[in-house]
Amino acid sequence: TTRVPTTDGPRMSTTPSSIKPRQLSHLHAQLAQLSANLADLENLLRMTSVQAESIRGLGAFHGGLFMAASKVLGEEMVAG
Repeated sequence: TTRVPTTDGPRMSTTPSSIKPRQLSHLHAQLAQLSANLADLENLLRMTSVQAESIRGLGAFHGGLFMAASKVLGEEMVAG
């Protein structure tokens, strides 16, 4: 058997005047949550940027250590 949708139930109107206050308050709460999440994301991105600069400095320092170790070990190989 095939079921045909009935139109006996209440119909939802799409006019702005029919939006329920509960829906508006729910949207307002979601917007507030989105705003808070965006603020958190902004802070995390700022912190990530600072950490990336620090990691870059650590990489340069590490490279310097490798070059120094290479020079010391190279001199020992020549002397030995």
